[in-house]
Amino acid sequence: MKTNVNFKKVIKLRSEQDKLRIRALNKGVGLIAPETIFLSKDTTFGKNVKIEPYVVIGPKVKIGNNVIIKSFSHLEGAKLEKNVIIGPYARIRPGSHFLAGSKAGNFVETKNSKIKSKSKINHLSYIGDTEVGENSNIGAGTITCNYDGVKKNKTKIAKNVFVGSNTSLVAPLKIEENSVVGAGSVITKNIKKNSLALSRSPQISKKNYKRKKK
Repeated sequence: MKTNVNFKKVIKLRSEQDKLRIRALNKGVGLIAPETIFLSKDTTFGKNVKIEPYVVIGPKVKIGNNVIIKSFSHLEGAKLEKNVIIGPYARIRPGSHFLAGSKAGNFVETKNSKIKSKSKINHLSYIGDTEVGENSNIGAGTITCNYDGVKKNKTKIAKNVFVGSNTSLVAPLKIEENSVVGAGSVITKNIKKNSLALSRSPQISKKNYKRKKK
């Protein structure tokens, strides 16, 4: 039975990965199940870094002190400063910069974005071409609508902003400090500081409603 697998190439890649893992371990990086973790030659590590199983770290990733990268996360072209937590199941794309104490949780994707200190994107969100200010919270299911079909547009979120779950932020957009965006909103206009922004259809309830039968 013929196969297209180049076993020499596979063995070479495995050997290269083993060397990178050993180098990381010798530097004090905590690799859990290291045989499942894939590193790049140019990956740099700070002190007390912990990487869980099935993480892929692509080219041009810089990892600071006390960073935790949880299982099944994929990173490339990113900078993680101290005390950052990534994952599980996060995709951190090129141009992502996480400042001290920030977080991207499960099923979060970021691209070309700066997440400032102590800000959190905990789950199920896409943040692209965006700046998130200090101590802001991005609710579950939030997306930045950064592409209008022709070009990419920027979203700027200031410090101490709370964005409710299932929100669409249509760029270009600015949300000023200390503002709140209500859950389920589609935001298309800039929001001034200390404001509450809502954009929802009114709820309709019909009593004693009977579903149609087949």
